[in-house]
Amino acid sequence: METLGFLIDGFGVALAPHNLLFALMGAFLGTLIGALPGLGPANGVAILIPLAFSLGLAPETALIMLTAVYAGAMYGGRISSILLNIPGDEPAMMTCLDGYPMAQKGKAAEALAISAIASFIGSLIATVGLILLAPVLARFALTFGPAEYFALFLLAFATLGGITGKNPIKTVVAACLGLMVATVGIDSTGVQRYTFGTLELYEGIDFIIAIVGLFAISELLFFIEERAGSGKKKMAVNKLKLSWADIRNILPSSVRGGILGFIAGVLPGAGASLGSFIGYTLEKKVVGKKGYFGEGDPRGVAGPEAGNNGASSGALVPMLTLGVPGSGTTAVLLALLISLNITPGPLMFTQNADIVWGVIAALLIGNFLLLLLNIPLVGIFVKLLSVPPMYLLPCVTMIAFVGIYSISNTTFDLYFMVAFGVAGYVLRKLEIPLVPIILGLLLGPEMEKNLRHAMDISDGDWTILWNSGLAVGLWVFAGLGLILPYLVGPILRRRMKVTTAAAAGNPEGD
Repeated sequence: METLGFLIDGFGVALAPHNLLFALMGAFLGTLIGALPGLGPANGVAILIPLAFSLGLAPETALIMLTAVYAGAMYGGRISSILLNIPGDEPAMMTCLDGYPMAQKGKAAEALAISAIASFIGSLIATVGLILLAPVLARFALTFGPAEYFALFLLAFATLGGITGKNPIKTVVAACLGLMVATVGIDSTGVQRYTFGTLELYEGIDFIIAIVGLFAISELLFFIEERAGSGKKKMAVNKLKLSWADIRNILPSSVRGGILGFIAGVLPGAGASLGSFIGYTLEKKVVGKKGYFGEGDPRGVAGPEAGNNGASSGALVPMLTLGVPGSGTTAVLLALLISLNITPGPLMFTQNADIVWGVIAALLIGNFLLLLLNIPLVGIFVKLLSVPPMYLLPCVTMIAFVGIYSISNTTFDLYFMVAFGVAGYVLRKLEIPLVPIILGLLLGPEMEKNLRHAMDISDGDWTILWNSGLAVGLWVFAGLGLILPYLVGPILRRRMKVTTAAAAGNPEGD
C-alpha cells in the first residue's frame, strides 16, 4: 500500500502539464535519435543533457525528459533495422533478422507496428517490475556499510563489460582511465592532485563535459568520417494492414520477451543486447517448426523488441536503488542525477521520493505516449533516414556547445569538451569502450570515500573490506564478473553470430 501511495504521488508529478509536455518532447526526440543508425540511446541522452541545462529545467522535469529520450531511442532503433537492415544500435540487431525480410515482402508497415506494440508490452512489463522490485532492493541496500558499498562499486566495474563484451581487458583499461580522471582535483583531505596549477581543475573534471565530449562530439567525428557520403536505399512503407489476429499472434512472444528482458536488465553485466538475443532464441524454441524465422516471421520481430525494451527499463533498477548503472545509458542518467545534486541509491527513495516516483510514473505514461507516436507518426520518423548528415550535424553541434557553455559560462569547458571528443574518437578507433570511463569518473569519488571511511572505522585494517557475509558475496560476484566473460562470453557471442548468420541464409556464419 505504501508503494501505491508513492506511485499516486508520482503520477501527480508526472501529469503536471509542463512535465507531460517535456515527456512527450523527449519521447519524440528519442525516437528520432534512435532511428538514426549508430547513435543509440546513450549518445542521444548525452547529446540532449546540455539542452536540459540550457533550458533551466527543474530536476524532476530534466530527468523525466531524458528518461523519455532513453525509452524513445530504444523504440526508434527498430526503424533502420527494419527498413535498412542496419541496427539503430546493438540491441536492435536481432530485429533485422525478421524485420527486414518482412519489409522486403512489402510488409514494412506491419513490421514497424508489431515492433512498436512489442516494445510497448516489454517496457510495460519491465516498468511494473521496476515498481515492485525497486523499493524492496532499496530497503535491502540500507543495510550496506562503507565496506559493502566499496565491494558493490567493484562489482559494477567487474561486470561492466558484460558477458557479450568482445574484449574484457579493454573494458578494464577503460575503467582504469576513468578512475584516473576521477582523481583530478582537490581530494577530501585538501591535497591537490593532477591540477598542474590550473584553477579550473581544482574542483575536478565535470562529468557532464566528459560525457558530452566522449559520446556526442566523438559521434560527430564518426559521422563526418564514415557517414557523410554514405546512403542506402530504404524500403517503401506500405499502408498498414494489421488485424487483431496478427496482434494476438505476437502477444505471447512479447510477454515472454518482456519478462526475459527485464531479468537481463536487472542482472549486472547482461543488458539489452542479451535481452534481445534470448528473446529471439526463446521464440525459435517455443514456436519450433511452426515458425519461419529469418524469412519474415512477426514473432521474430516481437520477441527481441520486447526483450531489449524490457531490459532498458530493467537497467533503471540498480541505478535508482543502488546508485550503480545497469547500462551505458543509465550511466549517463546517473551523471545527470549527480550533477543535479541528487544522490542516487536507497536514500533517494526517502529524500527525493517525489523525483524517483515521478520518473517511474512518467515511464509508465511515456510507454503509452510512445505507442501513440510510433504507429500514426511512423512516416515522419522514416523520412528522417533520408535527411543528409550535413543538415543534422550543425544542429547536434549547436545543442552540445550552447548547453555546455550555459552550465559554467566559460570557454575552458568548451575546449575541454572538444578534447574529450577527440580522445573518445581515438579510443573508439582502438575499440576501447567509453562507458567504463564514464563509470570510473562517476563512481571513483564515491568508491574512494567509502574506502577511506572503512579504513577510518577499522584503524587501517584492510580485512574490514571482506568482514561481512554480504561483502564476501559481493566480492565473489565481482570475481565471477571478471571470469565469466572469458568462459561464457565466447560461447554466447558464437551462438549470436550463428543465429544471425543462419537467419540471413549463411549457416556457416562466414
